[in-house]
Amino acid sequence: MRDTQLSLLELNQLVKNTLDDAFSNLVWVKAEISEMTVNRTGHCYLELVDVDPATKAVLARARATIWSYSFRMLRPYFETTTGQAFSQGIKVLVSVKVEYHPVYGFSLNIRDIDPSYTMGDMARKRREIIQQLQEDGVFDMNRELELPLVPQRIAVVSSPTAAGLQDFMDQLANNPQGIHFYTKLFPAVMQGSETADSIIHALEQVFQYEDFFDVVCIMRGGGAQLDLASFDHYELAYHVAQFPIPVITGIGHDKDETVIDLVAHTKMKTPTAVAEFLINGAERFEQLLQDLQVRFADLLAQRLAEEQEFLEEAVASLKQGVRQLVSEEEHRFEISRLHLQNRVPRFLKQKTDRFQKYSQRLSGAGQRLLKDEMYRLHRKAGELQYRSQRLLAARQTKLDECRHVLKIRMTDGFRLQTNKLEAFEVKKRLVDPVRVLQRGYSLAYKNGRIVKSVADLGEGDQLETRLADGKVISKIINK
Repeated sequence: MRDTQLSLLELNQLVKNTLDDAFSNLVWVKAEISEMTVNRTGHCYLELVDVDPATKAVLARARATIWSYSFRMLRPYFETTTGQAFSQGIKVLVSVKVEYHPVYGFSLNIRDIDPSYTMGDMARKRREIIQQLQEDGVFDMNRELELPLVPQRIAVVSSPTAAGLQDFMDQLANNPQGIHFYTKLFPAVMQGSETADSIIHALEQVFQYEDFFDVVCIMRGGGAQLDLASFDHYELAYHVAQFPIPVITGIGHDKDETVIDLVAHTKMKTPTAVAEFLINGAERFEQLLQDLQVRFADLLAQRLAEEQEFLEEAVASLKQGVRQLVSEEEHRFEISRLHLQNRVPRFLKQKTDRFQKYSQRLSGAGQRLLKDEMYRLHRKAGELQYRSQRLLAARQTKLDECRHVLKIRMTDGFRLQTNKLEAFEVKKRLVDPVRVLQRGYSLAYKNGRIVKSVADLGEGDQLETRLADGKVISKIINK
């Protein structure tokens, strides 16, 4: 056995020759980048691992290198194709040359990379995140929240140095309608590996003031397309989906939708688009109020006309009823009078005949009887006259009551309508453009038209600013 003894160098050289013979050609290897460093000369040093999907245990590990001349080509190619930064934590399919050095040991030299494999893995992870959110029952929760009619209290989650943040703030502050928006910035990192945790922390701060804010705007503005992968994160998407306030995203990308775009209440392309969305919503509500004012005025005029017509018809009906009542009473009185006139002569004739018949024998009794009958006749006539007067008095009282009730209804009706008109006049004065200017607002005109957006202005344009007590002409030097 001593004849077969080898030095360590000889053994390592033998291993190197064996590996060179066994792997003379390049080999495509699937692995995950667990560590990655780039030195000052541009060489990239990696540690590749193979991980068990179920237990997350490392099954294999190997060192790998990408020399600077290859790394300068492979890295931009990979990142522009996948939209993903070439960094640790991603899965890659690489073409490698198996190498063994007697001093440095086993390593892989990466010569090429297949971006489609990483894109497929990213898409798979993205689908798994979406599926998990759906299984958890939170995927549609934020979209099901009701957006306030005029969201004015806005929690902004963004980086203080984000490219579009200032444009967003300026556009809200200088909207043409002069609508006031309250904004509060909750700073967060919007790119890199800390993005998800930073945004989650900002959302937790917003949650402490849940009852104050109407919406939350998560905005990135500009930035590299490579940073979008930071927003395809399960924990971040879970927080956004179940957040109790409607979330609006403006991450600054046109083509791709991140997972948090899918679970947010509303997705816009850029912070500027988010500002336009909020301003347009407020303008639509103000237009609705103006339409309601016009409709209220029309309805009020229509109601006044209807009430006037009702009063005229009531007065005409009352007059007709009074005339009919008076006519009926006059007719009854005439019938009673005629009946009385016909009955008295007939009664007197009968009594006269009887008196003449018994005048000899019953002179004294006839005298008394005649007197009694005359008394009864007068009493009957008095009762008839009294009843007639009472009936006429009752009818007159009823007529007076009807007039009194009608007068009260007319007075109350006109008072109510007068109060409504006065209230409408107060509201009208409140929205009077002159009064709005007197409260400190101003209107900007260019060529006689109101300026609604900074995009409508350019350097050198002449701007007319109207205030409550006059106007100012200015020229735009810088925008």
